[in-house]
Amino acid sequence: MDTQTRGVGKKREMRRRKLLRLAGTTAIAAAASTWVSGRGPVRAQSGSVTVRWLGHTCFLFVGGGLRILVNPFRQIGCTAGYAVPAVDADLVLISSQLLDEGDVGQVPGNPQVLFEPGAYTFRGLELQGIGIAHDREGGRRFGTNVAWMWEQGGLKLLHLGGAAAPIEIEQKILIGRPDVVFLPVGNGIKAYTPSEAIAALETLRPRLAVPTHYRTQAADEANCDLLALDEFLELVDEVSIRRAGSNELTLSPASLPADGTVIQIMGNPPFVPIANPTPTEADLPEKSDSAGEQATRPQRLRLM
Repeated sequence: MDTQTRGVGKKREMRRRKLLRLAGTTAIAAAASTWVSGRGPVRAQSGSVTVRWLGHTCFLFVGGGLRILVNPFRQIGCTAGYAVPAVDADLVLISSQLLDEGDVGQVPGNPQVLFEPGAYTFRGLELQGIGIAHDREGGRRFGTNVAWMWEQGGLKLLHLGGAAAPIEIEQKILIGRPDVVFLPVGNGIKAYTPSEAIAALETLRPRLAVPTHYRTQAADEANCDLLALDEFLELVDEVSIRRAGSNELTLSPASLPADGTVIQIMGNPPFVPIANPTPTEADLPEKSDSAGEQATRPQRLRLM
């Protein structure tokens, strides 16, 4: 075999290997797209999911025989006036171990608790925890925020927790297009500003977006650095806005808009008067290395 023939054969082999790599990548991407877009067996779920806002980024999701509680909190700072979210749940998801979104100590019973990124299965339900920086310094101050994605009541839900970093392309591929996004909008040092929240909406293109993580009348004003919801709504005046009459809402595939994105405002949850000022950072019994108030590490985690 002469030099020219060997060269042609080598080039063909290199092209073949490249095509195999591309085919493999495409197959993986297609499989991921099938899972996240809900065209697989999980999408066969029907019915509805009832969503109850308990304050800040804390929500209870009930549907399909499961009660999922996300981000229970301690009464401190921006959550000082809310009632303690001591509700029954089968599964608890937390975005971090900070006290305003990861205090599982007051949740009754012995629910499953998940707090780290990764893929999980719980009673046949697939969940994905996606790590997103909890600050604008690559997570150096407040660590990793876990955004949670799952399907319930025939809807693909994405709770972004206290995300502060932009959605990266790899995360966008994993997420796909969610039906409903729970989106932090109130700024502060560890979550999206209103304009950053808009950028996340443009990236994710959900059918319904529920704002979270903003200042309400339940806040201890001296110890809450969040903006009010109006700061965000001023940037979405061209988008349809729905307002619920209470802090509870039932959603189904048929209740969502066919096109575009609608902003869903939840009614304020009950809150109690603040009898005493919220303890300052110096008064807290525990302080994290990341400069945020840290909850006790969950002990009930059972990896699946």
